[in-house]
Amino acid sequence: VQLQASGGGLVQAGDSLRLSCTTSERTFSSYFMGWFRQAPGKEREFVAASSWGGAIIYYADSVKGRFTISRDNAKIAVYLQMSDLKPEDTAVYYCAADTRPKSYSDYSRTEEYDYWGQGTEVTVSS
Repeated sequence: VQLQASGGGLVQAGDSLRLSCTTSERTFSSYFMGWFRQAPGKEREFVAASSWGGAIIYYADSVKGRFTISRDNAKIAVYLQMSDLKPEDTAVYYCAADTRPKSYSDYSRTEEYDYWGQGTEVTVSS
């Protein structure tokens, strides 16, 4: 499964961005999808995740209320709408996919995702 993330860029604090993750995988609707990010010098961290049909969605506390994950199974894409961006949101953002069933504690763990995109960089200036 190949994932392609895009939409990153340089923005100012308070701005919005929408990241996209597309794939050619036709069974996309059977994949859990997640967004993670990695800031310079830090470990990769969970941002948001969506279950197969989008009925179950989780967010990291740091982005709750500002970021929205959504998926379009017809377009084989998952999105991360980011609003009210802060300098601490600066990172490389990665989309990830996996087919295995997940419990609540699994969604945020990098090892629970087998497939990763190449990342798209988001820089938020103050």
